[in-house]
Amino acid sequence: MEDKKTVMRMQDKDKRIKNFQEVELGYNEEEALREASRCLQCTNPRCVKGCPVNIMIPLFIKHIKEKEWEKAYQVIQESSFLPAICGRVCPQEMQCEKMCVKGFKGDAISIGALERFVADMHNSIEPKKEIIKNNGKKVAIVGSGPAGLSCAGILASNGFEVTIYEVLHRPGGVLTYGIPEFRLPKKIVEKEIENLKRKKVEIKCDMPVGNAITLSDLQKEYDYIFLGTGAGVPKFMGIPNESANEVFSANEILTRINLMGAYQENSKTPIKEAKTVYVIGGGNVAMDAARSLKRLGMNVHLMYRRGKDELPARKVEVIHALEEGIIFDLLQNPLEILTDENNSVTGMKVINMEYQEEIVGQRRSVQEVKGTEHNVSCDMVVMALGTNPNHEALKMSDIKLDDRGLIMVDDGLTSIPNVYAGGDAVTGAATVILAMEAGKKAAYEIIKRCK
Repeated sequence: MEDKKTVMRMQDKDKRIKNFQEVELGYNEEEALREASRCLQCTNPRCVKGCPVNIMIPLFIKHIKEKEWEKAYQVIQESSFLPAICGRVCPQEMQCEKMCVKGFKGDAISIGALERFVADMHNSIEPKKEIIKNNGKKVAIVGSGPAGLSCAGILASNGFEVTIYEVLHRPGGVLTYGIPEFRLPKKIVEKEIENLKRKKVEIKCDMPVGNAITLSDLQKEYDYIFLGTGAGVPKFMGIPNESANEVFSANEILTRINLMGAYQENSKTPIKEAKTVYVIGGGNVAMDAARSLKRLGMNVHLMYRRGKDELPARKVEVIHALEEGIIFDLLQNPLEILTDENNSVTGMKVINMEYQEEIVGQRRSVQEVKGTEHNVSCDMVVMALGTNPNHEALKMSDIKLDDRGLIMVDDGLTSIPNVYAGGDAVTGAATVILAMEAGKKAAYEIIKRCK
């Protein structure tokens, strides 16, 4: 009998491009049990080593086999504070599932789908009241993204009085403003926020640290501070006419859609209508922007300077984008934005790219193909080229940065006593799970300092 993974049910591609509802529908109980039964329960589980937070994967899957959903959840919760989120957005195919023994000769276990199933089962039941003894220590967390939420959850569970300061009017950071509803429903993020509030975590929104309140102010009130400010400043290419009216960053597009509800009727923050839009980039953010704009009725091209096999986005996102009719223009790169007399976008001048000779052990670089310059027509361009840290929160502080503008830390501790940092502000833009791990490590460093 062929041992194939249990394929997750999903919305039909022709229907889903007309709505923002979740594409993947998750496992039901029968499907979860079928997939869990494929796990070999390895005595030396490689999958655990592949997980950035070292979840005891065989153990939680064993509990699934025995229909012990809550026990499975508790196993995950020991290592990961946001399993319903990670089960949906983490690149498992490059982490735990890549290391799965079954994947060497067939289909790896769908670990992410099983994690999502367990978390959703837990979130469907009435939560138990927690009684946590206060230890008398106060912590301020700047930023409510995955690093901040993870740090807050662990500290609150260990008796700290925790207050999160968030610059936007809704908590969640990139989980709220960056990842589309069809990939990560906001009710999932809101559920995790509710779990934090039950632990007596206070969240203060519309609080721009560095402006409304300084780090120095926070130091006077709190015993410790954790900076999880992320990397929210978009990068651009620096090509001619990049300041044209219809050139946007993917950050702005996604924030308008996800945080401001631009896809909803009568939205006060609409997206400019375009017939043809080019999204420049090949990562998850590029896929999110392209797929979101497709749902708004636009003809969407995705342009990337390398080939399909080197797209940095998750494979499942690439597959979904192709199914949904996104046009991939690979091995091409913009040279100039073309505009009219009103500084409105009319197209782009682009050039073909080719791979240079392969160097063993290194990623092949690409170069322009001389004489292949050509124009493409469009009326919107979206840049999805990555992000840099936003250091507004560090105003009037002496926190040291490295030559890339990232916060320098030693075991999470910055150059200022009792001020910790982690996530994208320290590493540069990375994954949700890595940001969570940074918040987790900082939390345990703070706990260790208090013993």
